[in-house]
Amino acid sequence: MSARPGVYAAPSPDGVALMDIRTGRGQWRFLDPVGARLWQAITGGAAPATAVEDLAAYWHSKGADLAQVRRDLTALADDLERAGLLHHEPAAAQFDRCSEIRFATPVAASAGQQLAAHVALFAALLLLRLLPIRIGVAVARAAASLPGRPALPQEAEAAFAAVHRAARLWPGRAACLEESLAAHFAAALTGRRVRWVIGARFVPQGAHAWIEAGTAIIGQDETDRVWPYVPALQVERSN
Repeated sequence: MSARPGVYAAPSPDGVALMDIRTGRGQWRFLDPVGARLWQAITGGAAPATAVEDLAAYWHSKGADLAQVRRDLTALADDLERAGLLHHEPAAAQFDRCSEIRFATPVAASAGQQLAAHVALFAALLLLRLLPIRIGVAVARAAASLPGRPALPQEAEAAFAAVHRAARLWPGRAACLEESLAAHFAAALTGRRVRWVIGARFVPQGAHAWIEAGTAIIGQDETDRVWPYVPALQVERSN
C-alpha cells in the first residue's frame, strides 16, 4: 500500500496504534496483535485477501475455527480500507528512548524565555483549539526549520518549564498536546531545537505528546504518566 499523508503508526509487540490527523483533532485506532499482523502484512505489500488467508491458516493451525477467523479478518481488512488506514506515512527514524525520562522541575527562565513561552503557548492554543491538528503539525514542521542548534536537555527543560508557568495564566487547561507543541515553538523562538513527539501506549491504552532533547524525554509528570509510549509522529529538523 502507498503512503497516505496524515496517517501514522506506532507499532509495538502489544499491537499497533494508528494516528489519523486528516480531519479535526485527529483520531486513534488501536489494533491488537492479531489485527496488527494483518495490518502489517497488507501495508507490507500483501493483497488483503492473501493476508487474510495466510493469517486464517496460521490461526487454524493453532486450533481456531477457520471460517470464523476468515470472517473476522476480512471484516477488519474491509473496515481499515474504508477508513483509509491501510495507507500510512513512512516510519520516522527511531531513537534510543530508554536512556532518560526527565520529570518536570521548576527550572528558572529568563525574561526572554518567558516571553517566548507566552507567544508559543498562544500560537499552540490557537492552532490546536481552532484549526485541524494537521495545520498544527505543518506549523511545527515549519518551526523546526528555523535557525538554531539542538537543545541540551537542560535547555529543553527550561523551555518546557516556562510554557508550564505561562499555561497557569491562560483560561482553561493546557493538555500535553498544547504544552508540548508550545515548548517546541518556544525552543525554536530562542534558537534551540527539540523533537516534538506524539505517541501511544497499549496497557492501558492512551495517547500522549511530549518533547525530547537528544535521548532525553522532557517535562513528564511523575504521578500521571505510565511509560513506555511508542512514537507515531515525530517533528524535528531533518538535517
